[in-house]
Amino acid sequence: MKRLTGLSRNAAITREDFLEMKNAGIDCIEVSPVAEQYDTVLDLPRLKALADEFGITLRSFHQRFGDEFDISSLDENVRKGAVAYYKKFIPECAAVGIKIHVVHASFEPIEDDERQARIEAAKRSLAELAEYAAGYDAVIAVEDLPRSCLGNSGADMLALTSADERLKICFDTNHLLGENIHDFIKATAHKYITVHFSDYDFINERHWLPGEGDINWCELMDTLDEMGYNGPILYELGFAAPWSIERPRDLTAFDFKRNHVELEGRLELTKIGERKPNIGMWK
Repeated sequence: MKRLTGLSRNAAITREDFLEMKNAGIDCIEVSPVAEQYDTVLDLPRLKALADEFGITLRSFHQRFGDEFDISSLDENVRKGAVAYYKKFIPECAAVGIKIHVVHASFEPIEDDERQARIEAAKRSLAELAEYAAGYDAVIAVEDLPRSCLGNSGADMLALTSADERLKICFDTNHLLGENIHDFIKATAHKYITVHFSDYDFINERHWLPGEGDINWCELMDTLDEMGYNGPILYELGFAAPWSIERPRDLTAFDFKRNHVELEGRLELTKIGERKPNIGMWK
């Protein structure tokens, strides 16, 4: 099957960035602002005009996350405030054709003794968001998350998305730290509407280019095919090297397109970076 190649880009993306993506064969992007951009430089009509000029689809929008934007908060003022904040972007995105909203079900840390209560709070929030998004022909895609976050297992993801049948999943390949990735896919893939592709070392999320970490990508692609996923392969990692890896240069849109071709063809992946030794859980 032919899947689109997508990239996660921040709100300051330029015309030159769109030109490079077009020349590389990138089909779609997820608008994923960094924290300070949501209320400052985010200009969706500008991004829509550029995307149309270069024939690239604005496919999804990554909602903000953090302590103040935690839809699982047991402080009702925080929870309701986060839901209200997410809602304001749904009509703005719909106006430029973006119908998929990627949402984190929680921030962290989450203690074991409050986990179930946090899941129930998140489900109330997600149900409300799903209902509101439906009014704009949009959907909420809950992202699997690492460490103590809600959504760190297949059981969590199925519980969270049970809040409303319209809820979907964004599968992030580098977030699973305590569960076999193939078991997770087989349990949850029927709800996938998008993915975040990047590689890691199974110790912590790393957001490396596929081939730079330890995921068996041939097996992962085979499992996605087996489960019928035909949405885009959307990469969520920076062009510049993170602290945990060294690269001789920044990545380009052409690197992501080549990587996608290699993944789909089950070819040897071009390795650009070298991870730093003994990086452990944290820097």
